[in-house]
Amino acid sequence: MAQTMPNPLRHPQPIRPRKKAAPFPLNIWQSAVGRKWIMALTGIGLLGFVVAHMIGNLHVYEGPAKLHEYAEALRDLGGSIIPRTYLLWVLRFGLIAMFGLHIAAAYSTKEMSRKASHGANVVDGQKSYPGGQEYIASNYASRTMRWTGPIILLYLVFHLADLTWGWLPHTDYVRGDPYHNLSTSLGNLPVAIIYIVANVALAIHIFHGAWSMFQSLGINNPKYNSARRGIAAGLAGLILIGNLSFPILTQAGVIDDDSNPCAQFTDTEENAECFEEILATEGHSE
Repeated sequence: MAQTMPNPLRHPQPIRPRKKAAPFPLNIWQSAVGRKWIMALTGIGLLGFVVAHMIGNLHVYEGPAKLHEYAEALRDLGGSIIPRTYLLWVLRFGLIAMFGLHIAAAYSTKEMSRKASHGANVVDGQKSYPGGQEYIASNYASRTMRWTGPIILLYLVFHLADLTWGWLPHTDYVRGDPYHNLSTSLGNLPVAIIYIVANVALAIHIFHGAWSMFQSLGINNPKYNSARRGIAAGLAGLILIGNLSFPILTQAGVIDDDSNPCAQFTDTEENAECFEEILATEGHSE
């Protein structure tokens, strides 16, 4: 009787043993598709924050008092129903969670892709396949995601230490006076260059991220792929122009602390009282 051998092609062995499925919704994290969904959804939230943050900062062109009023409005979110700054801190913790999930999903998806093929090697950070095959859809934005991501993370820490916490020595930080803090910080040329470079990296990251976001959510069809690219480019361009205007126009003297009537007050309470008087006067004159 002839001996038969099992055909390995009919019952291929998995590259890695399948892990036990976690309960919903934790099992979403166990698949590459689920992690891409998480990356896309957190990307939408972070993109919304970037757009809202840029629009809010445009109040700087209305003058020091209006920018102060905007900053105070953020602290007073929730009105008299919720204690002052509580809702703002909820939003901050939500942003931190989205940042953490976005970074973890991006890194773990990259590692999952790298380990998925025994025949793929990583050369200069890019996956290279036997026979010289490369990523067909690769472009400059996608190839630089591994650099723009860390740049944005470092920029975020610098930005918080600079204009939120006042930890850096290059400016005389005054709590409660965002116009003074912004103008004195971005009036420093090396700091302005850091902001320009970081926001260019942010725009590149947003362009590819917005493009990939649609694909991860299943919105991928030749009929409207050109619209996807247009939306991604439009968002990235709008954010780039808005954010670059702050360091450039500060260096040009358009945003200047000499026009800040409350710059003489370094005490937070005196500074706030000065702005409240200005806003009250402006309200009566309208």
